[in-house]
Amino acid sequence: MKQFDFGQNWTQFANKAMSKSKADKARKDFFSLLDEIVLADCWFLDIGFGQGLSMMCAAELGAQVVGLDINKKNLDALLLTAKWFPTVEQNKMVIQFGSILSKAVSTELAQLRPRGYDVIHAWGVLHHTGNMRMALRACTKLLKPGGYLIVSIYNHHWSSPIWRVIKRFYCHSPNVTKKLIVYCMYPIIWIAKLIVTGQSPSRKERGMDFFTDVVDWVGGYPYEYASIERFNRMCHKESLTPVRTIPANVPTGCNEFIFRKTHS
Repeated sequence: MKQFDFGQNWTQFANKAMSKSKADKARKDFFSLLDEIVLADCWFLDIGFGQGLSMMCAAELGAQVVGLDINKKNLDALLLTAKWFPTVEQNKMVIQFGSILSKAVSTELAQLRPRGYDVIHAWGVLHHTGNMRMALRACTKLLKPGGYLIVSIYNHHWSSPIWRVIKRFYCHSPNVTKKLIVYCMYPIIWIAKLIVTGQSPSRKERGMDFFTDVVDWVGGYPYEYASIERFNRMCHKESLTPVRTIPANVPTGCNEFIFRKTHS
């Protein structure tokens, strides 16, 4: 299956758009998302760590951090991001590469923490694996009873099937066509988000960058989606109880969830 190069996109972001203000915003939003979840002395698994912002924030809070990503280019993005988090001891982080859908990868992650992870974070990742339900199940198996799963999943909208076609076309296009698609979609997405939210699209959460998000959105394939109700049903089958849900602020955006595993 042809996949979007998230590693290239995140490396460009970390190299050109990352800044102290974005790092500070990422910290603030990450802390707010956690709410009452304490990370000190916890095992934190970041699935699809991307540019590494969440890993760095978790490490600053005293967690033992394990990062998994399918794209090895994201290691370059992580190292670029690390300079904005000078107190984090990178040598204490564990980095793994591979898909959460791989049984071998899941086995390696389980061996690192046989008792299960206290917190598993998969932000905008499971819907890009090619099998969201299987990826969710793999996460749940790695989570200890009482542990937290923090995820964001694309919302189901009438336009979602159309976007799947656009994303697939993007990933199968030559680079010139890809650039053309992005620059054509940029003003459309900007205006749409401004109208829907009433706020400048430049005001991004978690230290993100609008242009990077546009490239991610247009090209992010494989691509799945689910309504809040459907994803809650999926999680209920995996013994996950909802703790907090934050609906997407735009119809095709990501719904944010925190679940707690009720039993093994």
